[in-house]
Amino acid sequence: MLDRRTFLIGLTAISGLASAPALAASRMAYTRQAFEEAQKAGKPILVEITASWCPICKAQKRVLGQLLPAPEHANLAVFEVDFDSQKEVVRALGARMQSTLITFKGATEVGRLVGVTKADAIKQLLDKTI
Repeated sequence: MLDRRTFLIGLTAISGLASAPALAASRMAYTRQAFEEAQKAGKPILVEITASWCPICKAQKRVLGQLLPAPEHANLAVFEVDFDSQKEVVRALGARMQSTLITFKGATEVGRLVGVTKADAIKQLLDKTI
């Protein structure tokens, strides 16, 4: 059973976290409208073309999970495209396979990696967008 002091300390810690500014990049499912809005706003963008069954995609997600919370990626808009269910988007982006990472500065593509899971290479790709 919690005593009053422990409860209040825990409550204070939780409320402090809730009011802390978000520093992580915003991740969202790809929609054409949201992607075009991010491009028009000139935001740095990462598009992840992924599949739930893909081991390389899972490895990329782990690496991105480590890299994206860094303060320099706070303004990065991250769009996830499902390789299996969003074939039109995959084709429109010129991707041929899952595990493709594409970065944009606004409407301009600035980099692309396919099947790469090395953290330093993915970090270099993200750094091109900043």
